[in-house]
Amino acid sequence: MSVTDKFLNDIEGHLLLAATREEGRTAATRFSAPLHWLTDAQRGEVERRFEAEYLALARDSWQRTAERAGSLRDEYEATYRDLRRRMLACWLSTCALVFGVLVVCLAQGLLR
Repeated sequence: MSVTDKFLNDIEGHLLLAATREEGRTAATRFSAPLHWLTDAQRGEVERRFEAEYLALARDSWQRTAERAGSLRDEYEATYRDLRRRMLACWLSTCALVFGVLVVCLAQGLLR
């Protein structure tokens, strides 16, 4: 991975985190809005905790997604290696068959 790619990944990660935090704040505000009996301090505490939990759930989800992507990548790479191996075996078998037929034809005098 080049320095530029790493830099762009870092920026993307920061933007994703900022967007998720903003979503968490918005959801926290919506959640606490109907709770009229809360004081401002209590409302702020509920919103902070809600936002923190929202962010923790998002991080867990991202982690599971990354782990699944890694396992899928491993599966696909193994399948691709197997397919390449099978295609090479098929190609070599075909070449051997053609070569064998040519040798037999030359030995029988069918080709000159």
